[in-house]
Amino acid sequence: MTDILWTIYLGILGAFAIGYLIKGGYKTHSAKLDFVISIFTWIGLFGFVTEKEILTPFVWKIVFVGGLAWDLLYGLKKFNEEAEEVPKAARPFVFGTTVLILIGPLYYGLYQYAF
Repeated sequence: MTDILWTIYLGILGAFAIGYLIKGGYKTHSAKLDFVISIFTWIGLFGFVTEKEILTPFVWKIVFVGGLAWDLLYGLKKFNEEAEEVPKAARPFVFGTTVLILIGPLYYGLYQYAF
């Protein structure tokens, strides 16, 4: 059952990335870098889900730390730009909850794969 949920999550992440690419959402340099980093983290999660060794654990440790830092910083920047309707006092809670739910499993799996 757990393998099925991981596979579904992996598919959802891939579908969102491809959909955003087709829609033309990657116009700025930082958005293009975000897409490249997302590809690397997705490949790491794919290796975790399929239990296949792709590259070395050292590479995935770097991808884990760099990807997590990038997603938090880039996500916070984007969130602050697009969240005018969210009160300033509630923004940290809303951002943290959103990150935890949407990309928390990605980095949990990547951590398990790397370490």
